[in-house]
Amino acid sequence: MFNLKSANGETIATSEGYSTKQGCKNGINSVKENAPNAEVEDLS
Repeated sequence: MFNLKSANGETIATSEGYSTKQGCKNGINSVKENAPNAEVEDLS
């Protein structure tokens, strides 16, 4: 899963759980297409 955080660090959305890291990355890419200025931090 991933969390979408605002500029002040507050979590504003949490994704579904993914069975694979690639599935999670696909979800992140979907968000990035709709929010192109979002930063991604990989905590794995």
